[in-house]
Amino acid sequence: MGYKILIVEDDKDIARVEKEHLEKWDFAVHCVEDFRQIASEVIKYQPDLILLDIKLPYYNGFYWCSEIRKFSKVPIVFLSSADDDMNIVTAMEMGGDDFIAKPFSLSVLTAKINAILRRSYCFTGQVNILEHKGLRLNLSDAEIFYGEHSAALTRNEFKILQLLMENAGEMVSRDAIIMHLWESESFIDDNTLTVNVARIRKKLNDIGALDFIITKKGIGYLV
Repeated sequence: MGYKILIVEDDKDIARVEKEHLEKWDFAVHCVEDFRQIASEVIKYQPDLILLDIKLPYYNGFYWCSEIRKFSKVPIVFLSSADDDMNIVTAMEMGGDDFIAKPFSLSVLTAKINAILRRSYCFTGQVNILEHKGLRLNLSDAEIFYGEHSAALTRNEFKILQLLMENAGEMVSRDAIIMHLWESESFIDDNTLTVNVARIRKKLNDIGALDFIITKKGIGYLV
């Protein structure tokens, strides 16, 4: 098994679906059952990441996040249907690392988890796959897979697609992509970005992943 995920969700059906999905991606997953002893569960299980609902029995997720932050820096991702600005701001102020609104795609959840784990831990090699809408990106060799088909990406193509998939469901501006590539010394201008995205699209189409990248003209891209 890979990284350890602790799910704090009182809806057993939702917790079961999340657990079964994440276990398919080689995560070790444990679901909290005693909602009076969540902090103790964290100490006992020692997770690498926590998925935390806001609305819980006894005390809400904000309370438990602040309690956990007294002894641990483990990444905490809030999952909640209460996605108004106040709840999102409160989640971050209590020590949360991200907020995902319900209902959400399991592919988006997996991509978010992978991105946070890579940012949070200096060692590599355990999280090697990003997946969204059936497309898998191998982070070890810059190869994409869709069904039984695959294609290899160039360095710039890989970094662009990785950034988009790490932010799945969110618009990524052209400027943000260009700056991301410049930081890695892959110097690129606006025209070159357009060419690279066109090449990625062709490779995606060739393996059957049609319309995977959505363009917002003059703004950026979305997957």
